[in-house]
Amino acid sequence: MVLKEHRNIEENSLPLELVDLPVPYPGEEEILIKVSVCGVCHTELDEIEGRTPPSRFPIIVGHQIVGRVEETGRGATRFRKGERVGVAWINSACGKCMFCLEGKENLCDDFKATGRDADGGYAEYAAVSEDFAFKIPEIFSDPEAAPLLCAGAIGYRSLELSEIKDGENIGLVGFGASAHLVIQLVRYKYPNSNVFVFSRTERERVFARELGAFWAGDIGDEAPEKLHAAIDTTPAWSPIVETLRNLRKGGRLVINAIRKEEKDKGALVGLDYARHIWMEKEIKSVANITRRDVEQFLQSAAAIPIRPEVEEYRLDEANTALRELKQRRIRGAKVLRIQ
Repeated sequence: MVLKEHRNIEENSLPLELVDLPVPYPGEEEILIKVSVCGVCHTELDEIEGRTPPSRFPIIVGHQIVGRVEETGRGATRFRKGERVGVAWINSACGKCMFCLEGKENLCDDFKATGRDADGGYAEYAAVSEDFAFKIPEIFSDPEAAPLLCAGAIGYRSLELSEIKDGENIGLVGFGASAHLVIQLVRYKYPNSNVFVFSRTERERVFARELGAFWAGDIGDEAPEKLHAAIDTTPAWSPIVETLRNLRKGGRLVINAIRKEEKDKGALVGLDYARHIWMEKEIKSVANITRRDVEQFLQSAAAIPIRPEVEEYRLDEANTALRELKQRRIRGAKVLRIQ
């Protein structure tokens, strides 16, 4: 499913086109993957609609890839043919700059993203450097593993950046693919912490309670207790203002989004310093992920174990899945079944 130009995803639009392309050839130290499934992420909406534009057109989007090694390129020795692997948002980094040497390859100036700067997983085959592929724990089925590679890994990084301690209150703002995995991670790592969920839909609030949320309300609701930290996974600006109001003194808001949609930007006009920011409250963004994030989250997810809830679609139904994602018609994560 190929993106040839920026498109707005409307009710009847078809931004991705089903085409036949040659099977990619694995280059030096690369592997060719026969794709089984690929997760559908909100970042694909940002790419298609131009908020984080692809570096070239046409491009195959998709960055939560699960499949099996079909062929290995010259010098590739990490994986055997037939071994199950995954590919995440991080497609490559320079490996030489200050950020890469400090383990912060997510901040590398030469960071390349799967499905944005290199062809991704909305396809039958994908080629990637063996250094940026990950072994999938056996406990997970292919559809379960796909959202772990981005929604889970970026949620893991967000939780680490929140610096929450066991027994402290944490808020999850928006309850889609990432948050429904984070709540399972929180309940395992911080069993004495209460999770407060803020969501615009009752369906998501019910789902949050099923997964153990202490409280679930609308985005604009006031939580019954102040929060030590919160993670915002929404595409909108207004939740930032609302969440800051619910933070305690010294609280931290972590924004887990590559881009925010412009249409809601006026909400920041209502940001009041004394009410929302003062008393040493913090706002921190999450930028991409590192290989370490993916590896450590996959280990944690298998140990818990985390159970993603997924809705499956055929590859040629990718436009439908994306449209439903934009309309917030979600429960858990959406996954394309390729094979």
